[in-house]
Amino acid sequence: MYLSSEKKAEIFKTHGEVETNTGSAEGQVALFTYRIAHLTEHLKKNRKDFSTQLSLQKLVGKRRGILAYLYKKDIERYRAIIKALSLRDIIKQK
Repeated sequence: MYLSSEKKAEIFKTHGEVETNTGSAEGQVALFTYRIAHLTEHLKKNRKDFSTQLSLQKLVGKRRGILAYLYKKDIERYRAIIKALSLRDIIKQK
């Protein structure tokens, strides 16, 4: 499997407060980003894998929802995770 429990714990320890806090928004965004990168590489090799393509689109939507939540609740945490993961700023500022 591409994502072992040790790698998952490392992701949560790096981007969340502790490795056991799997519900933190930063940890979830980091985990989704890792999974999105993995699925993107898979789709580069297997262009006609439409079920993986759908899964990728759902993951991107979930990550975007969590980032929108962070933007509304605490913009400093949002900016920190965007910078740490080198993501584009997806929230349209009004």
